[in-house]
Amino acid sequence: MSFYEQCQHLQSHITEEMFREVTAADVQLVLAKDRITAEDYFTLLSPAAEPFLEQMAQKAHQYTVQHYGKTMQLFLPLYVSDYCVNTCKYCSFSIDHVFPRRKLTLEEIEKEAQMIAAKGIQDIILLSGESKLHSSVSYLQETMEVLRHYFSSVGIEIQPLDTNEYEQLVQSGIDSLTVYQEVYNEDVYRDIHVKGPKRHFKYRLDTPERGCQAGMRSVNIGALLGLDDWRKESFITGMHAHYLQNRYLETAISVSFPRIRPNAGSFQPKVEVADLHLVQAMVAFRLFMPRAGITMSTREHPTFRDQIIPLGVTKMSAESSTEVGGYAHPQETQSQFEISDDRSVQDIQRLLRQKGYQPIMKDWQITS
Repeated sequence: MSFYEQCQHLQSHITEEMFREVTAADVQLVLAKDRITAEDYFTLLSPAAEPFLEQMAQKAHQYTVQHYGKTMQLFLPLYVSDYCVNTCKYCSFSIDHVFPRRKLTLEEIEKEAQMIAAKGIQDIILLSGESKLHSSVSYLQETMEVLRHYFSSVGIEIQPLDTNEYEQLVQSGIDSLTVYQEVYNEDVYRDIHVKGPKRHFKYRLDTPERGCQAGMRSVNIGALLGLDDWRKESFITGMHAHYLQNRYLETAISVSFPRIRPNAGSFQPKVEVADLHLVQAMVAFRLFMPRAGITMSTREHPTFRDQIIPLGVTKMSAESSTEVGGYAHPQETQSQFEISDDRSVQDIQRLLRQKGYQPIMKDWQITS
């Protein structure tokens, strides 16, 4: 079982011309429905839907409040290693970038955990460069022995693993998986992933499903917008999420909408994704999958993040560091990408309350 065949079909059959053929009348018909189909979702991602963004946003807000209430989960990333075996054109951790690399010791991990926990955060994601040697299953298991004393929920965003390896991490207490396909266009994928195991498109594409099969409580996916046509990429991301949600009913499926940020290389995105486009991608997805989570990181600038709070977002990072050891010793190592919103956790909590939202610091408890 795999999403690969469906992905191939969508890639070969969807064209930019098909998006342009959608009319305003088509969009109005979709917005009159209570539940929409995949074809309707496609319609809402078209240029013809742009004049209807306000109506789409209002409906997205209603659906989100219906399923989540006026709440916002807050989380932080914790980078434990920046060693990587891949050559990726868009990433600062790429193996061809020369800088002093680090892997945190357990003592250093505990210091980072203490700094994060002091901010009131109970939900974190462990991140690393993609190296099985430096961020092995055994290393992550040892890390969890430290982190379980500080956090109620710990997720991972590391190199893809086999199902049995994810099962071991679930047993250790890790409960969520984030993995970005980066780009669903296989030709573009192979061009930007030059060397290393990340070049294996299908293995990465099947990674979220292996996480679901291993018993992850939640799985988060996404495309790195800017690498190819954002409408097509957003549509296939939504179809991937739909595929997973329909097959793994016990796993909470969520989607992120990251845009390329400045990095250590000279890579420039192929496609510009404006704020308006990102809003359209988010609200169209919300109308297609009302129960799915939507995550927004500190990649985005503060004004934009403030504006999208009511439009379907259910989880936000705050006061993030994308450096290994960046909480206890900031600006000592290479960051994976530049963040745009450096406001404190307390600032974000205050903002949410001003907008009538309840910041959620804990919604799960590690039990194993």
